[in-house]
Amino acid sequence: MSTLVFLEHHDGEIQKGSLGVLAKAASLGDADAVLVGEGVRGLAADAGRHGARTVHVADDASLAAPLSQPRVDVLAKLASEYDAVFFANSVLAADVAAGLAARLDAGLNWDLVDITADFVGKRPALQDSVLVDVGWKSTPRLALFRSGSFDPQESGGEAEVRDVAVDLEDFSRETTMLEQAHAEATGPSIEDADVIVAGGRGLGAPENFTLAEELARALGGAVGATRAVVDAGWYPYSAQIGQTGKTVSPKLYVALGISGAIQHKVGMQSSSVIVAINKDPNAPIFEFSDLGVVGDVHEIVPKLTELVQQRKSS
Repeated sequence: MSTLVFLEHHDGEIQKGSLGVLAKAASLGDADAVLVGEGVRGLAADAGRHGARTVHVADDASLAAPLSQPRVDVLAKLASEYDAVFFANSVLAADVAAGLAARLDAGLNWDLVDITADFVGKRPALQDSVLVDVGWKSTPRLALFRSGSFDPQESGGEAEVRDVAVDLEDFSRETTMLEQAHAEATGPSIEDADVIVAGGRGLGAPENFTLAEELARALGGAVGATRAVVDAGWYPYSAQIGQTGKTVSPKLYVALGISGAIQHKVGMQSSSVIVAINKDPNAPIFEFSDLGVVGDVHEIVPKLTELVQQRKSS
Protein backbone atom coordinates (compact mmCIF):
# COMPACT_ATOMS: atom_id res chain seq x y z
CA MET A 1 0.00 0.00 0.00
CA SER A 2 1.37 3.40 -0.99
CA THR A 3 -0.46 6.31 0.57
CA LEU A 4 -0.28 10.08 0.26
CA VAL A 5 -1.45 12.03 3.32
CA PHE A 6 -2.63 15.63 3.08
CA LEU A 7 -1.12 17.48 6.03
CA GLU A 8 -3.18 20.45 7.15
CA HIS A 9 -1.34 23.14 9.08
CA HIS A 10 -2.22 26.32 10.93
CA ASP A 11 -0.03 28.93 12.61
CA GLY A 12 3.18 27.11 11.74
CA GLU A 13 2.13 23.70 13.09
CA ILE A 14 0.82 20.55 11.44
CA GLN A 15 -2.60 19.66 12.82
CA LYS A 16 -2.73 16.81 15.30
CA GLY A 17 -5.42 15.03 13.28
CA SER A 18 -3.26 15.03 10.16
CA LEU A 19 -0.31 13.60 12.07
CA GLY A 20 -2.57 10.89 13.45
CA VAL A 21 -3.70 9.89 9.96
CA LEU A 22 -0.07 9.92 8.83
CA ALA A 23 0.82 7.52 11.66
CA LYS A 24 -1.97 5.18 10.56
CA ALA A 25 -0.84 5.30 6.94
CA ALA A 26 2.74 4.55 7.97
CA SER A 27 1.58 1.51 9.94
CA LEU A 28 -0.01 0.08 6.79
CA GLY A 29 2.87 0.54 4.36
CA ASP A 30 4.76 3.28 2.55
CA ALA A 31 3.39 6.67 3.58
CA ASP A 32 4.26 9.95 1.92
CA ALA A 33 2.87 13.37 2.75
CA VAL A 34 2.14 16.66 1.04
CA LEU A 35 2.41 20.15 2.52
CA VAL A 36 0.74 23.01 0.68
CA GLY A 37 1.03 26.69 1.60
CA GLU A 38 3.47 29.52 2.01
CA GLY A 39 6.51 29.04 4.24
CA VAL A 40 5.72 25.37 4.90
CA ARG A 41 9.04 23.78 3.99
CA GLY A 42 10.21 23.89 7.60
CA LEU A 43 7.32 21.59 8.61
CA ALA A 44 8.67 18.71 6.51
CA ALA A 45 11.00 17.57 9.30
CA ASP A 46 8.04 17.16 11.66
CA ALA A 47 6.26 15.06 9.05
CA GLY A 48 9.34 12.85 8.77
CA ARG A 49 9.44 12.32 12.52
CA HIS A 50 5.82 11.13 12.36
CA GLY A 51 6.33 8.49 9.69
CA ALA A 52 6.46 10.20 6.29
CA ARG A 53 8.93 8.59 3.90
CA THR A 54 8.80 11.47 1.41
CA VAL A 55 7.28 14.92 1.88
CA HIS A 56 6.10 16.76 -1.22
CA VAL A 57 6.30 20.49 -0.55
CA ALA A 58 4.31 23.04 -2.55
CA ASP A 59 5.57 26.30 -1.08
CA ASP A 60 4.36 29.40 -2.88
CA ALA A 61 2.81 32.77 -2.08
CA SER A 62 -0.22 31.87 -4.22
CA LEU A 63 -1.02 29.12 -1.70
CA ALA A 64 -0.92 31.31 1.42
CA ALA A 65 -4.70 31.47 1.89
CA PRO A 66 -6.33 28.20 3.04
CA LEU A 67 -8.46 27.82 -0.10
CA SER A 68 -9.42 24.41 -1.44
CA GLN A 69 -9.07 24.63 -5.23
CA PRO A 70 -5.35 25.53 -5.32
CA ARG A 71 -4.73 22.53 -3.06
CA VAL A 72 -6.75 20.31 -5.37
CA ASP A 73 -4.50 21.45 -8.23
CA VAL A 74 -1.41 20.37 -6.29
CA LEU A 75 -2.79 17.01 -5.15
CA ALA A 76 -4.23 16.13 -8.56
CA LYS A 77 -0.71 16.05 -10.01
CA LEU A 78 0.53 13.70 -7.25
CA ALA A 79 -2.42 11.42 -6.55
CA SER A 80 -1.98 9.12 -9.56
CA GLU A 81 1.33 7.89 -8.08
CA TYR A 82 -0.45 6.39 -5.05
CA ASP A 83 -2.94 3.70 -4.15
CA ALA A 84 -4.73 6.04 -1.75
CA VAL A 85 -4.92 9.61 -0.53
CA PHE A 86 -5.83 10.14 3.14
CA PHE A 87 -7.27 13.23 4.84
CA ALA A 88 -7.99 14.08 8.48
CA ASN A 89 -11.45 15.60 8.67
CA SER A 90 -11.78 19.38 8.83
CA VAL A 91 -13.75 21.98 6.89
CA LEU A 92 -10.79 22.58 4.57
CA ALA A 93 -9.81 18.93 4.18
CA ALA A 94 -13.38 17.87 3.38
CA ASP A 95 -13.54 20.55 0.71
CA VAL A 96 -10.20 19.49 -0.78
CA ALA A 97 -11.11 15.79 -0.71
CA ALA A 98 -14.44 16.41 -2.45
CA GLY A 99 -12.79 18.62 -5.06
CA LEU A 100 -10.09 16.03 -5.72
CA ALA A 101 -12.69 13.27 -6.08
CA ALA A 102 -14.53 15.33 -8.68
CA ARG A 103 -11.32 16.26 -10.52
CA LEU A 104 -10.06 12.67 -10.74
CA ASP A 105 -13.45 10.96 -10.95
CA ALA A 106 -12.29 8.97 -7.93
CA GLY A 107 -14.20 7.38 -5.07
CA LEU A 108 -14.29 9.14 -1.71
CA ASN A 109 -15.32 7.46 1.54
CA TRP A 110 -15.79 9.81 4.48
CA ASP A 111 -16.32 9.67 8.24
CA LEU A 112 -14.04 6.64 8.47
CA VAL A 113 -12.60 5.61 11.83
CA ASP A 114 -10.23 2.91 10.60
CA ILE A 115 -8.89 1.14 7.52
CA THR A 116 -7.20 -2.21 6.94
CA ALA A 117 -4.09 -2.98 4.91
CA ASP A 118 -6.26 -4.40 2.11
CA PHE A 119 -8.26 -1.17 1.80
CA VAL A 120 -11.40 -1.98 3.75
CA GLY A 121 -12.63 1.19 5.42
CA LYS A 122 -14.59 1.20 8.68
CA ARG A 123 -17.44 3.70 9.01
CA PRO A 124 -19.87 4.11 11.93
CA ALA A 125 -23.55 3.76 11.13
CA LEU A 126 -26.93 3.62 12.90
CA GLN A 127 -26.02 6.43 15.28
CA ASP A 128 -22.55 4.99 15.77
CA SER A 129 -23.92 1.73 17.16
CA VAL A 130 -22.27 -0.45 14.47
CA LEU A 131 -19.32 -0.32 12.08
CA VAL A 132 -19.82 -1.06 8.41
CA ASP A 133 -17.18 -2.03 5.85
CA VAL A 134 -16.76 0.24 2.83
CA GLY A 135 -14.52 -0.03 -0.22
CA TRP A 136 -13.50 1.58 -3.49
CA LYS A 137 -13.92 0.56 -7.12
CA SER A 138 -10.97 2.48 -8.53
CA THR A 139 -7.71 4.19 -7.61
CA PRO A 140 -6.63 6.43 -6.09
CA ARG A 141 -8.84 5.62 -3.14
CA LEU A 142 -9.73 8.82 -1.26
CA ALA A 143 -10.44 8.53 2.47
CA LEU A 144 -11.55 11.20 4.94
CA PHE A 145 -11.13 10.12 8.57
CA ARG A 146 -13.18 11.26 11.53
CA SER A 147 -11.41 13.60 13.95
CA GLY A 148 -9.66 11.78 16.78
CA SER A 149 -9.57 8.40 15.02
CA PHE A 150 -5.78 8.06 15.36
CA ASP A 151 -3.12 9.45 17.68
CA PRO A 152 0.15 10.86 16.30
CA GLN A 153 3.17 8.63 16.83
CA GLU A 154 6.75 9.74 16.42
CA SER A 155 9.00 7.24 14.69
CA GLY A 156 12.07 9.47 14.71
CA GLY A 157 12.54 9.13 10.97
CA GLU A 158 13.79 11.64 8.45
CA ALA A 159 11.87 12.27 5.26
CA GLU A 160 13.12 13.02 1.78
CA VAL A 161 11.82 16.45 0.76
CA ARG A 162 10.69 17.01 -2.82
CA ASP A 163 9.63 20.39 -4.13
CA VAL A 164 6.40 20.45 -6.14
CA ALA A 165 6.01 22.87 -9.03
CA VAL A 166 2.96 25.08 -8.39
CA ASP A 167 0.89 25.38 -11.54
CA LEU A 168 -2.63 26.54 -10.73
CA GLU A 169 -5.65 26.33 -13.00
CA ASP A 170 -7.11 29.65 -14.11
CA PHE A 171 -10.34 29.07 -12.19
CA SER A 172 -8.38 28.33 -9.03
CA ARG A 173 -7.07 31.89 -9.06
CA GLU A 174 -10.54 33.44 -9.17
CA THR A 175 -11.22 33.21 -5.43
CA THR A 176 -9.65 35.59 -2.95
CA MET A 177 -9.83 35.29 0.84
CA LEU A 178 -10.69 38.70 2.26
CA GLU A 179 -10.60 37.88 5.95
CA GLN A 180 -9.82 34.98 8.23
CA ALA A 181 -11.41 35.01 11.68
CA HIS A 182 -8.45 33.83 13.76
CA ALA A 183 -9.70 35.92 16.68
CA GLU A 184 -12.59 33.49 17.19
CA ALA A 185 -10.25 30.93 18.73
CA THR A 186 -8.97 31.66 22.23
CA GLY A 187 -7.35 28.30 22.92
CA PRO A 188 -6.59 24.97 21.27
CA SER A 189 -8.88 23.88 18.44
CA ILE A 190 -11.65 21.49 19.39
CA GLU A 191 -10.24 18.88 16.98
CA ASP A 192 -6.91 18.78 18.82
CA ALA A 193 -7.93 19.44 22.43
CA ASP A 194 -7.74 16.72 25.09
CA VAL A 195 -10.35 18.62 27.10
CA ILE A 196 -13.47 20.29 25.71
CA VAL A 197 -16.00 22.35 27.65
CA ALA A 198 -19.12 22.73 25.53
CA GLY A 199 -22.08 25.00 26.10
CA GLY A 200 -25.70 24.75 25.05
CA ARG A 201 -28.85 26.85 25.25
CA GLY A 202 -29.01 26.03 28.94
CA LEU A 203 -26.36 28.71 29.53
CA GLY A 204 -29.18 31.18 28.97
CA ALA A 205 -27.42 33.96 27.05
CA PRO A 206 -24.32 34.48 24.88
CA GLU A 207 -22.53 36.44 27.59
CA ASN A 208 -22.79 33.39 29.86
CA PHE A 209 -20.37 31.53 27.61
CA THR A 210 -17.68 33.08 29.80
CA LEU A 211 -18.54 30.24 32.21
CA ALA A 212 -17.45 27.70 29.61
CA GLU A 213 -14.43 29.76 28.57
CA GLU A 214 -13.14 30.19 32.13
CA LEU A 215 -13.56 26.50 32.95
CA ALA A 216 -11.89 25.51 29.68
CA ARG A 217 -9.01 27.87 30.44
CA ALA A 218 -8.59 26.38 33.91
CA LEU A 219 -8.58 22.86 32.47
CA GLY A 220 -6.30 23.76 29.57
CA GLY A 221 -9.00 22.87 27.07
CA ALA A 222 -11.07 24.25 24.23
CA VAL A 223 -14.63 25.58 24.06
CA GLY A 224 -17.33 23.89 22.00
CA ALA A 225 -20.94 24.69 21.26
CA THR A 226 -24.17 23.10 20.07
CA ARG A 227 -25.87 23.88 16.78
CA ALA A 228 -28.66 25.76 18.55
CA VAL A 229 -26.11 28.08 20.12
CA VAL A 230 -24.32 28.67 16.83
CA ASP A 231 -27.58 29.24 14.93
CA ALA A 232 -28.59 31.79 17.56
CA GLY A 233 -25.33 33.68 16.97
CA TRP A 234 -24.00 33.07 20.47
CA TYR A 235 -20.78 31.37 19.35
CA PRO A 236 -18.88 30.90 16.07
CA TYR A 237 -19.44 27.94 13.78
CA SER A 238 -15.80 26.86 14.20
CA ALA A 239 -16.80 25.63 17.68
CA GLN A 240 -19.91 23.68 16.61
CA ILE A 241 -19.93 20.02 17.60
CA GLY A 242 -22.42 17.55 16.17
CA GLN A 243 -23.86 16.08 13.03
CA THR A 244 -23.59 19.34 11.08
CA GLY A 245 -20.46 20.52 12.87
CA LYS A 246 -17.30 18.74 13.98
CA THR A 247 -16.76 15.31 15.47
CA VAL A 248 -14.44 15.26 18.48
CA SER A 249 -12.88 12.61 20.70
CA PRO A 250 -11.25 14.35 23.69
CA LYS A 251 -10.17 12.62 26.87
CA LEU A 252 -12.66 14.77 28.82
CA TYR A 253 -15.87 16.35 27.53
CA VAL A 254 -17.79 18.66 29.87
CA ALA A 255 -21.30 19.53 28.68
CA LEU A 256 -22.88 22.64 30.21
CA GLY A 257 -26.61 23.10 29.71
CA ILE A 258 -26.73 20.68 26.78
CA SER A 259 -29.81 18.48 26.46
CA GLY A 260 -28.05 15.80 24.43
CA ALA A 261 -30.04 15.60 21.20
CA ILE A 262 -28.91 12.84 18.84
CA GLN A 263 -27.48 15.40 16.41
CA HIS A 264 -25.06 16.55 19.12
CA LYS A 265 -24.43 13.08 20.49
CA VAL A 266 -22.97 11.74 17.24
CA GLY A 267 -20.32 14.48 17.34
CA MET A 268 -18.95 13.80 20.83
CA GLN A 269 -20.02 10.37 22.08
CA SER A 270 -16.60 8.85 21.43
CA SER A 271 -15.09 11.08 24.14
CA SER A 272 -13.25 9.05 26.78
CA VAL A 273 -15.07 10.64 29.74
CA ILE A 274 -18.28 12.67 29.46
CA VAL A 275 -19.42 14.92 32.30
CA ALA A 276 -22.82 16.63 32.01
CA ILE A 277 -24.25 19.48 34.10
CA ASN A 278 -27.92 20.21 33.50
CA LYS A 279 -30.83 21.31 35.67
CA ASP A 280 -33.20 18.90 33.87
CA PRO A 281 -32.84 15.44 35.46
CA ASN A 282 -34.51 13.90 32.39
CA ALA A 283 -32.10 15.43 29.88
CA PRO A 284 -31.08 12.74 27.33
CA ILE A 285 -27.39 13.54 27.79
CA PHE A 286 -27.42 11.84 31.18
CA GLU A 287 -28.15 8.53 29.42
CA PHE A 288 -24.66 8.41 27.89
CA SER A 289 -22.64 10.48 30.37
CA ASP A 290 -20.06 8.94 32.68
CA LEU A 291 -20.88 11.53 35.36
CA GLY A 292 -24.05 13.58 35.58
CA VAL A 293 -24.69 16.59 37.81
CA VAL A 294 -28.25 17.82 38.16
CA GLY A 295 -28.17 21.51 38.99
CA ASP A 296 -27.84 25.09 37.79
CA VAL A 297 -24.74 25.62 35.64
CA HIS A 298 -24.59 29.24 36.79
CA GLU A 299 -24.03 28.08 40.37
CA ILE A 300 -21.99 24.93 39.80
CA VAL A 301 -19.55 25.97 37.08
CA PRO A 302 -17.97 28.98 38.87
CA LYS A 303 -17.33 26.80 41.93
CA LEU A 304 -15.91 24.04 39.76
CA THR A 305 -13.63 26.51 37.98
CA GLU A 306 -12.43 27.86 41.33
CA LEU A 307 -11.67 24.35 42.58
CA VAL A 308 -9.69 23.52 39.46
CA GLN A 309 -7.69 26.73 39.77
CA GLN A 310 -6.96 26.05 43.42
CA ARG A 311 -5.82 22.50 42.63
CA LYS A 312 -3.50 23.72 39.88
CA SER A 313 -1.96 26.41 42.10
CA SER A 314 -1.36 24.10 45.06
